[in-house]
Amino acid sequence: MPRNQFQRVVFAFLTVLVTVHSYVFYNLYVVNGTTLMSITGEASVLSAINAQGGVYMFGRMLPIWAVILVEFCFAFVLETIMGSPCSFKLACKVFDPAKNHPMMFETAIICATVGLMCPAMSLIAAFLYYPYYAGFNIFTLLANWLKLVCFNFPFAYFTQLFFIQPFIRTLFKFLFRKDIKNREAQAHMAEEKGDKLRPKDEQDAIADIMKRVNEIREEMKLLSK
Repeated sequence: MPRNQFQRVVFAFLTVLVTVHSYVFYNLYVVNGTTLMSITGEASVLSAINAQGGVYMFGRMLPIWAVILVEFCFAFVLETIMGSPCSFKLACKVFDPAKNHPMMFETAIICATVGLMCPAMSLIAAFLYYPYYAGFNIFTLLANWLKLVCFNFPFAYFTQLFFIQPFIRTLFKFLFRKDIKNREAQAHMAEEKGDKLRPKDEQDAIADIMKRVNEIREEMKLLSK
């Protein structure tokens, strides 16, 4: 897990980078692929997109790379200022890091992030992909938002929980393996001296608590024998 602001930004960047690409693929190919091919008469989704001049956004046709860039900017800002900090606070209200297993706590954070980010990004998408050529109606916008949430939420939940987050966390540990080793070495040296490192943030505090909980469990197992 991220330990400082720089690592949090990197973690958010990696998460959004993978998520936005998967969402664009899901919405273009899975949700709207058949419609695009039937309208243009093309045999593939990519050919259909090229035939119509791109993807409809902002009332005009944009290339796929521009669509990904726009959604990435919105998602990264939301993840940084709302998704990441608020999901941690919500998870703390449901689970106690000192009593619950770390996997349960991380799962709660992922679920809270999906619960916040999916409706927020779907609302932004409802504005971005709204058919402005037919005029604007608030009820049509709300209906499109609800439809997007229904399409995106199941996809977001299962991909984040079982694929994207496990991959990002593994990649994050690989990228910051030296920092992780240094922290473990510092903690080991402090234990040998009889000192205790002061947690620098909530993630450090959780890691420290869970480590102590595991130590107590091991001690209880030895006593029971």
